[in-house]
Amino acid sequence: METSFKITNQNQNKEILDEITLSYEERFIRRKKLIANNGTEFIVNLKETVSVDENHFFELENGNLIKVLSKEENLIEIKGDNLKQIIWHIGNRHLPCQIEDNRILIQDDAIILDMILKLNGKVKKVFEKFKPEGGAYGMGRTHSHKH
Repeated sequence: METSFKITNQNQNKEILDEITLSYEERFIRRKKLIANNGTEFIVNLKETVSVDENHFFELENGNLIKVLSKEENLIEIKGDNLKQIIWHIGNRHLPCQIEDNRILIQDDAIILDMILKLNGKVKKVFEKFKPEGGAYGMGRTHSHKH
């Protein structure tokens, strides 16, 4: 079993040994044993918790890389004429939110779904990769009140 000691956003012409597919929550990591898609086991042990994005890499002690992919997840797609108002309410609850030109994606949550319907949002359940906006000033990660 290898130990990961670094996360990088470049493959630096090193060998990509394996890939690992992780959900949005699973990509928020500090210390954990992981098993990549083809069975490579490794331990992530970082000094602080980080948010790992798709197409970043865990660099193992031997220099090999494990490429990070985003897992498709159960999400709620929101459309409507009042997306700005809905985005405000989602932000007010510190919920991760993927904002696109004509829709918003959030994690599946029955209570929030009810709120969106009360705000006249048009909702549909989808199964897609989740790439929400970062925290303030595009840095960090948005947390719900569950953290």
